[in-house]
Amino acid sequence: MAKKSADSGVYRVTEVIGTSKASWEDAAKNAVETASHSLRDLRIAEVTKLDMRLDDNGKVVAYRARVSLSFKYAP
Repeated sequence: MAKKSADSGVYRVTEVIGTSKASWEDAAKNAVETASHSLRDLRIAEVTKLDMRLDDNGKVVAYRARVSLSFKYAP
């Protein structure tokens, strides 16, 4: 029987969107930290899209980061 390599396994990718009034970096961090409460064995976080929410006058009121997260399925 062949040995499994350390990188073998099955992974799932899901998207989450984090928000922050301060920055895109904080928005991405919020997304990962919040997701980590319910997803185990997070492996990779990739920011796939950045955008901003604006008020009626065009002022930035929130930064948003769409993050793809991958996590390993338990055997």
